[in-house]
Order: sequence, then C-alpha cells, then structure tokens
Amino acid sequence: MRYLKLSVLVIFIFFIVASGSIAQESGNTTVTSFTKSKRVLLEDVYPDHLITFYCGNPFSADKKVIPSDAYTPKKDNDRAKRIEWEHIVPASLFGKQFPAWTDGHPECVTSSGNAYKGRRCATKMVEAYQFMQADIHNLVPAIGEINGLRSSYPYGILSGEIREFGNCDMEIENKTAEPPPNVRGNIARIYFYMGYVYPDFDIVDDNNRDMMNELRTADPVDEWECTRSKRIESLQGNENPFVKYNCIVNGMW
Repeated sequence: MRYLKLSVLVIFIFFIVASGSIAQESGNTTVTSFTKSKRVLLEDVYPDHLITFYCGNPFSADKKVIPSDAYTPKKDNDRAKRIEWEHIVPASLFGKQFPAWTDGHPECVTSSGNAYKGRRCATKMVEAYQFMQADIHNLVPAIGEINGLRSSYPYGILSGEIREFGNCDMEIENKTAEPPPNVRGNIARIYFYMGYVYPDFDIVDDNNRDMMNELRTADPVDEWECTRSKRIESLQGNENPFVKYNCIVNGMW
C-alpha cells in the first residue's frame, strides 16, 4: 500500500507540473556564456562525479577520458580522448527558430567582410539564445566522439543491438540516437524541463511526448541525478521540477 500511495503521488506531482498547475518556472537567467557553463559544470557540479553521461566512463579533471572497458572508440580516436559538454536538447533545435541562426544579421560579419550565420551569429546577437545555450540543466559530460556522432539527432529506440562502442550501450543509426536504459529518464526529465521553461520552442511536442513519458517512467530518478539537479539549482538559480519533486517524494533531496 505504501508503494501504491507513493506511485500515485509521483503521478499527481508530474501531472500538476506538466499541466502548468503550479507557478511557471523560469529558465536560465543568470549564466549567459556557454564557456562559463562548462567551467561551472566541471568545477562545481561534477568535481566528485567525473563520469561520462552515456557510457559511465571515468574522466580526469582536465577533461581527458580515462581508458576503461566501459567504452571503446569507434573511429575518431582523437575526439574519443576528451569529454565535451553535450546539449541533451540540441542547441540547433531551438537555435534554428531565431532568424540570426537561419538568415544571419547585419552585424554578423567577419573582419574580412564575410557574412556568417548559424550558432555563431545567434550567440552574438540573440540574448534569449545565449541563455538557452548556456542552461546548465541541459548539459552533460559526453565522450567527444559520441557527442560528435550524435550530432543533433533526436533520441529514439532502435531495433536490434548495434554495439559500436564496446560495452557502452549507446547506439546511433539512421539519424537516431538510442541512449542506455539507465539515463533515459534523465533525458526525458531534461526535455520536459526545457519544454516547460522555454514554452515557445516546441521542445516537447506530439512527435516525442509519448516516448519521453515512457522513458521517464522506465528510468526513475537516482541519487546522482538528484544531487546534480540540486547543485545546478543552487548555482543557476532555478529548478528542474521534473527532477526535484520526484527526488523529494523518494527521499533523495
């Protein structure tokens, strides 16, 4: 009976958050630089948890991947030696909704007179994009090779078991990335957070909502996800309610 009540409470909390029945949370309004976000993550969020997100492979304080049996490089040995900070919700997904990304801007011109657009222009000209790109809740440490191969592909479930990274259960095929089961809920809760605090960008929509709900349910919060979220809330000044309330219910906050 205790577990039934707990399950009902979790579902109820998720419903009121997802439906907007609680006060609207703001997104990142404090960290304006992706460079600063990466420094804060390394020094203040992950210093005692130097473990990559997808593969569970250790890395050093200078962002070098420590060789282990958790991960085997596929082809890019140089990029496989370092970690990079991966946007769970791809920066291009929301970036492409700004004209500076798609069309450029009169001020996005190099010293030699060449116009540019894309991420570089959006970062220079659009404050809203700067905040979204730097949102620490949306960033995790990933092996550089996997970050590059995942690109901006959406998450999904692939048929079969294609193990291209040794013991790392990360699969990337047909422009789809299938993450390991133990981080699928983390991904879903980040997607719901991004969709909730940046509601104008269709981050969670009819195409992925059902899948994200399935991932969230199949992979509940754990101690590290709660610790990470608590630290980011303290540093950035806003919460991820999709993590926080589940952590509170489960006595991990």
